[in-house]
Amino acid sequence: MTRVPPLDRLGRPLGVLRLSLTARCNLACPYCLPDGVEPPGLLTLRQRLAVIEAAVALGAGSLRLTGGEPLLHDGLEALIAAAAPLRERGLREIALTSNGVLLSAERARTLRAAGLQRITLSLDGTTGESVGRMAGAGGADPGERARRGQVLLAKVLAAIEHARAAGFDPRRGELKLNAVIQRGVNDDQLLPLAALGRERGLELRLIEFMDVGTRNGWQPETVLSAAEMVDRIGHRWPLEPRGRGAHGTASRWRYGDAGTGGSGSTGGGAHLAVVASVTAPFCGDCNRLRVTADGIAYTCLFAAPGSGLDLRPWLQPQPDPVGLRQALADRWRRRQDRYSEERQELWQASAPQHPTTSRHAEMAYLGG
Repeated sequence: MTRVPPLDRLGRPLGVLRLSLTARCNLACPYCLPDGVEPPGLLTLRQRLAVIEAAVALGAGSLRLTGGEPLLHDGLEALIAAAAPLRERGLREIALTSNGVLLSAERARTLRAAGLQRITLSLDGTTGESVGRMAGAGGADPGERARRGQVLLAKVLAAIEHARAAGFDPRRGELKLNAVIQRGVNDDQLLPLAALGRERGLELRLIEFMDVGTRNGWQPETVLSAAEMVDRIGHRWPLEPRGRGAHGTASRWRYGDAGTGGSGSTGGGAHLAVVASVTAPFCGDCNRLRVTADGIAYTCLFAAPGSGLDLRPWLQPQPDPVGLRQALADRWRRRQDRYSEERQELWQASAPQHPTTSRHAEMAYLGG
């Protein structure tokens, strides 16, 4: 008998599992600010695989492995290889999000061989100074920050080519580049980042600065809207809208001169995408379930601390597949999260108080 996937209270299906493997990171980006230590009770490979199996049984077709920085997790390749057979049960994609600093040529090859199908790297600038500032490198000394940022930039640019050489083809959407943009901090990098994406034939995904967590000093005026980002870049290069796919987070544009041999244009995978979760929320068809490295399930990136479902009662001393699947299904059916839309509605109503005063779980725990 075919199992009917659960729907939440707004009729949204479960489609994506974002599984965090670690809360640690080798960078200290100010919009995230992760802890330097792991929470106690990290899940084992067997427990993580049980979570993945349960999510796939409930309709998740995409597995996104995140952190912190997932390349810090020693068991990454083993988990990918263990999850790969679930493609026979409906898992269509295994993807990874990384800052790329630790992605060597050998690591890229082993990830591909294990079964990883897509990788998204992060880069928030194109100069040593901008990268150092956005990565929290070098402290307050501008010279040291630029020096360390230049080292990081070189490593991420090399990681792009390592991933490409390992078989992650940007023309098939298997290699993309993320950038978080903050007004007055790195918005001067918009055109250089777009030029980099065009030069390397990559889809550049520009992400609005979000009020996730409580550490990043977020204020509405620090948000550069996706519309303004597109407008700035569109004044330099012609853009053709491609829309936002069902349940997707990014609206995409194609460069109008792609494939014409124009200067700086490589065609192929070179697209522009924007993630506008602040100014143009897409809660209406969000299909993401997030599980932290220590086994807490959250149904929204903006969830309050302590609001998640602790999965460990169904994972230890050994996994209970039926109980775990039922617990996740019950939580999903009760889901009614639409925080970004509620924030937008309150702003439009000029409310004196808006949801950004609420406490949110930290981004490094929820997989960003």
